[in-house]
Amino acid sequence: MNFIFIEGLRVDAWVGIYARERVAVQTVEFDLNFGIPEAATIHDDITGSIDYAKVIGVIRAELAERHFNLIETLGEFVADLLCARFSVPWVKVWVSKPGVVKEARRVGAYIQRGEQDTIAAVMPN
Repeated sequence: MNFIFIEGLRVDAWVGIYARERVAVQTVEFDLNFGIPEAATIHDDITGSIDYAKVIGVIRAELAERHFNLIETLGEFVADLLCARFSVPWVKVWVSKPGVVKEARRVGAYIQRGEQDTIAAVMPN
């Protein structure tokens, strides 16, 4: 399986359980890794692949319209969105909230979905 990754994607989202998080959007950061058809690399044609600009646009549009209490739920939503909208066979979504805890650079979660034989695939660092 071949993969596309999008690293360090910053998106404004409504996420959090505290009152201050319910009145203003927060910047969340995503690292995404998802499987693509091998035919995409063979034929060198975007119609056989997944356009990462469209992935980013869909994520931005969807997150602008809903609130998530938990960062984990936000990650689940994006993983499910990629599977449903783009038919990805495997996806790993890292989502974090930078700077919300002074003792940590960021806090977050990661979600993984897809074929069991690709579980060993990891996000690029």
